[in-house]
Amino acid sequence: MIAVLSLVLVAALVWGCAGRADKQASSDEDPYLWLEEVEGEKALEWVKARNAESSKELAEAPGFAALEADLLKILDSDARIPSVGKVGKWYYNFWQDARNPKGVWRRTTPEQYRAAAPQWETVLDLDALGKAEGESWVWKGAAILKEGGHRHALLHLSRGGADAVTVREFDLEAKSFVKGGFELPEAKTDVSWIDRDHIYVGTDFGAGSLTTSGYPRVIKRWTRGTPLGEAVTVFEGNAGDVSAGAYHDDTEGFERDFAYRSPGFYDTELYLLGKDGEPQKVDVPLDADASAFREWLLVELRSPWSVAGRDYPAGTLLATGFDGFMAGKRELTTLFEPTPNSSLAGRSWTRHHLILNILEDVKNKIVILTPPAGDLRGDWKREPFSGAPDFTEASIGGVDADESDEYFMTVSGYLTPTTLLHGRLATAGAAGKPPERLKGLPPFFDASNLQVSQHFAVSKDGTSVPYFQVAPKDLKLDGGNPTLLYGYGGFEVSMTPSYSAQVGRGWLSQGGVYVVANIRGGGEYGPRWHQAALKANRLRAYEDFAAVAQDLIARNVTSPKHLGAQGGSNGGLLMGNMITRYPQLFGAVVCQVPLLDMKRYSHLLAGASWMAEYGDPDNPEEWGFIKEFSAYQNVRKGVAYPPVLFMTSTRDDRVHPGHARKMMAKMAALGADVRYYENIEGGHGAAADNAQLAHRNALAYEFLWQRLK
Repeated sequence: MIAVLSLVLVAALVWGCAGRADKQASSDEDPYLWLEEVEGEKALEWVKARNAESSKELAEAPGFAALEADLLKILDSDARIPSVGKVGKWYYNFWQDARNPKGVWRRTTPEQYRAAAPQWETVLDLDALGKAEGESWVWKGAAILKEGGHRHALLHLSRGGADAVTVREFDLEAKSFVKGGFELPEAKTDVSWIDRDHIYVGTDFGAGSLTTSGYPRVIKRWTRGTPLGEAVTVFEGNAGDVSAGAYHDDTEGFERDFAYRSPGFYDTELYLLGKDGEPQKVDVPLDADASAFREWLLVELRSPWSVAGRDYPAGTLLATGFDGFMAGKRELTTLFEPTPNSSLAGRSWTRHHLILNILEDVKNKIVILTPPAGDLRGDWKREPFSGAPDFTEASIGGVDADESDEYFMTVSGYLTPTTLLHGRLATAGAAGKPPERLKGLPPFFDASNLQVSQHFAVSKDGTSVPYFQVAPKDLKLDGGNPTLLYGYGGFEVSMTPSYSAQVGRGWLSQGGVYVVANIRGGGEYGPRWHQAALKANRLRAYEDFAAVAQDLIARNVTSPKHLGAQGGSNGGLLMGNMITRYPQLFGAVVCQVPLLDMKRYSHLLAGASWMAEYGDPDNPEEWGFIKEFSAYQNVRKGVAYPPVLFMTSTRDDRVHPGHARKMMAKMAALGADVRYYENIEGGHGAAADNAQLAHRNALAYEFLWQRLK
């Protein structure tokens, strides 16, 4: 699951409390528990004092203002590629710049989009809305109803960038909110259009309606013009699930309704909702990703599956006829099977084709599949799609799978500014015309003397771990190069090459070396790479990252006093373990929106939803291995820790800001070289607009450069 409709996801949070946290203390009394009071007066005074200290040290440093201004100029640049989604006759885009800090939701025609300077029509101005309503609204997306000519939308708006949103119906022709339309107060809400007068809604309906993770458990069918309290329950998950939801597939001729429950972060039971309302389970493995498109059912496996006398390995993608499968047939066709060095990174439909994005040693390969016509048991035609340069990220996605075989292709690399291309696959086969270049980023930094290379480090258990290095062509291997090592290592997220003007200006342009580690826990080699670092095996991810650091030192690229590390969210937990387990390897660490107190993480905000990744700290057997990577519990007196910058957001309602606050306070009390910055807005991204993002990034680069040069 991780968002049935997005890789990504309590209800109305009562700020000023520890989110949905109970008051269960750690097994040892925690003197910093008061810092979990998100908007508690004492806690916020502490935050303001720490912010003032870090600002004096970093934001007042010579050169900081120029760096921040350059980073903001990049973020606000009109030269950026406006990403679009096609709905009906329009391309929609959300855009933020200096004139529109909070952003505008706008649209243009496909013809206009081809122009160098398209004419955009503003649909909603968030800055104007926020000013009129006295709120700092942050855009979280929209669901547009196909029926009626794509006129009505359900807008998701967040206060300050939190995951919790308000939902309000909007008229795209009148460009105004619908009076008396569908509207829901702030919560972690899941909604889907059924038709003009009905929606599926999962939200905070009151006691017992949320999971222990704070997401919807009860899903109702709500009729226009009736009170929410009269909405009819159509599906329920269990209290211990991560979440539940329902959605309507409006594909003409294949209209279906689905519901799902996710017992764990990687587990989803999918149900077909019949006209009588009785759910029929789609009988695939619990941890498989099943999705229907027209007559087809695709099943991507996270674990091996034995069915109908055949064995299919984890990472395999299978296809079958949807109706036949629901009737009990098990005629499966293998569309992709992983190898030791390859995995399926993504897939996308066009009207007549299925596009596969495959990773081979973390490098992209695109394959176009054409399903058989008529006989669903026939062979799928397979053709390669070539042309992407080395060390780049290349991806293709269908523009409008309901209507056409058009696709957008993006090509991006560490030194290759992102390019957007448009093409059309031939209906009878994949060999259409070569794609047309639509948009391209200008080079935001000088890369003429830089080069990208791929290397492999050997981890503690002998596993070969790939990493990318961006460095000057004339790099001196003398151990003195300021080097920034970035990583994530969790939730099957792959770190692939992509263009970052922020990294270019903030780090590479100053002479630094940039390194990205493809450690276990990620998805670079499919489910096996991810599952190798789950729960009791979590330390493997940290051993991998340390192995990359050690390889950089052994190759004389850098040395501990010149080597920095950076990561956020799950990558923040990675940083916490670099600080506590490998302090001797690093000269500076930036730890962003982190998980750190793994004794209490499952009691803080959405933490319970991640127990499939980390384990349950309330289970004594599992706490036995969790405590080994719970960075907060592993801070020790007398250890020489590297300088650290902790960064988070008050409005992060996914990973509780208490993690960073408490770690900072605990380390400071032991005399460690630590500083802290907490943005009041921003949610889990820690920034609600470009100015906040530029400031946050500038602080990180200033800190790293001061310590590592």
